[in-house]
Amino acid sequence: MASSVSRQVSVSPSFSTASVSLPRDPAKLRQFRLRRPSRDWFAADRPTLTVSTAPTPLTAMVLLIGNFQPDHQQSMQRFSEMMLRELLELGIAAEMTRPEAHFARLVPAQFVFLRKWAGYIDKFIIFPRRLRRLHGVELIHICDHSNAVYAKHFPNVPVVVTCHDLLAVRGALGEETDCPASWTGKILQRWILAALRGVSAVVCVSRATEADALRLLGTSENVPRITVIENGLNYKYRPLPEEQVKARLGKLSQLKLDRPFVLHVGSHLRRKNRAGVVRIFARTKGHWNAQLVFAGDRLYNDLWTQARALGIADRIVEIVSADSELLEALYNQAHALLFPSRFEGFGWPIAEAQACGCPVLCRDAAPMSDVAGGAGLLRDVTDEDGFAEDLLRLRDPATREKYRELGLQNATRLSAKTMAEQYLALYRGLGMAT
Repeated sequence: MASSVSRQVSVSPSFSTASVSLPRDPAKLRQFRLRRPSRDWFAADRPTLTVSTAPTPLTAMVLLIGNFQPDHQQSMQRFSEMMLRELLELGIAAEMTRPEAHFARLVPAQFVFLRKWAGYIDKFIIFPRRLRRLHGVELIHICDHSNAVYAKHFPNVPVVVTCHDLLAVRGALGEETDCPASWTGKILQRWILAALRGVSAVVCVSRATEADALRLLGTSENVPRITVIENGLNYKYRPLPEEQVKARLGKLSQLKLDRPFVLHVGSHLRRKNRAGVVRIFARTKGHWNAQLVFAGDRLYNDLWTQARALGIADRIVEIVSADSELLEALYNQAHALLFPSRFEGFGWPIAEAQACGCPVLCRDAAPMSDVAGGAGLLRDVTDEDGFAEDLLRLRDPATREKYRELGLQNATRLSAKTMAEQYLALYRGLGMAT
């Protein structure tokens, strides 16, 4: 559905690929500096940005706005794709559009700073020009609050924004959230916060995020409606037959299926507390021969240094960018999910693990405790000895079965269909025809 939008839209003539093309050869790029590039630096296969000023008609009742894919915000991509899928299942005419990488794709990946700013051009200059030409839609749903700045291009249409967390905004305002902001980041986050004040409704994925939204946006008549709709599961996570699990995991040469393993799912962001995961696991090393599996971003060198110092580096398995099928198998086989994250907007891995029958250890604070729903082993994030004790307690079959069953029951309340139905009720409350 998304492609039907992008095929009909082109960009302004004021931008040309030639004006920002960079050489593929890094040696030539170093010579480039501020001089005009020679003609032979431009590859013949560079994309051309065509000119169109005609309005782009849409057949959708709801237009979803997703994230810029080169930013690799996987959870945000999964959320927008889940929303589109579930709305279509409910019979709602829906389409998705997202910023495309016109300029960012021209910059080699090793030039991180240039690529970032090229992405800003794609997201905040080119994409809004496309949005201003769209018409014929009844409601806009911006699937990630960090894109709330697009709302101003739809002054006559209800705009719903899903707010996954306000941790970056709070960090930019000087609050402790493990999300420090650069000077440009502070400007961007204030821009996002201002944009949120101008939309029709802000949907928070947890009560904790709602509390932040109410505090930062206010409660006067001039602020948007703020409500809570918990995320549904973005994949049909479920218990699997043992042979299916082993078939999927058998491709991982580092993982020893004859040994238990503790699983952590998440990125390298500081608030995910990977260093705490390493310390907690190290406290248990003398009691069993378990492995520690990190599924997500690559481990930074300082974590490997820490693991070597604690004598557990040879027990760590690193799985980069695991897809949903592989994650499902990992959850099914894992001894437990160890998730001592310091801050979250929701905490999808908690629900995913429980849906697969995997016991969960997480921080005793919202929203993690809310998502766990009384079915997890909860500790203060500083109680690393307690987390280690709980990991070892789960070796008892009766204890593990207890938390397995509690988790399976809790996960049933977080269905994608229920979530989509709640969004649909909100859409209708904002005036969308059925």
